[in-house]
Amino acid sequence: MVDATSMYQDIILDHYREKHHAGLREPYTAEVHHVNPSCGDEVTLRVMVDAAGGVLTDVSYDAVGCSISQASESIMADLVIGHSVREVSKLYHEFKRMMESAGRVVPDENLLEDAVAFHGVAQFPGRVKCAMLAWSALRDALIRAQVADAELIAA
Repeated sequence: MVDATSMYQDIILDHYREKHHAGLREPYTAEVHHVNPSCGDEVTLRVMVDAAGGVLTDVSYDAVGCSISQASESIMADLVIGHSVREVSKLYHEFKRMMESAGRVVPDENLLEDAVAFHGVAQFPGRVKCAMLAWSALRDALIRAQVADAELIAA
């Protein structure tokens, strides 16, 4: 039987080593830069949103930081590209709920897919900000892009 904790650690390390969607791309609808003052992790994140359909068509980023923050950026980008802002809002709020639960909330694996790997990270308050950095940047980029339904993610 495969140990879930070990599997989750492997997912995080795989995304840290092989970052998906890394490197800033053009064109983009909005760009933000976020810093985690606790540890110095940084991310510059760009989103491309199809304004007509409200679909997030691309996420790209340039980042420095720990394995948790960089894996979170990679997994988040995989998860949200191709989804509407309304769907991204649901993903954001479920991930945030999991991270703020200190490991007490069982996440929706069907919704969060590989992002459930951060469930164990939620037990370490000092690391929650690392995992949330990309997600907070995504939220702000969508608000900055002024797309319909952006207020859903702002809440």
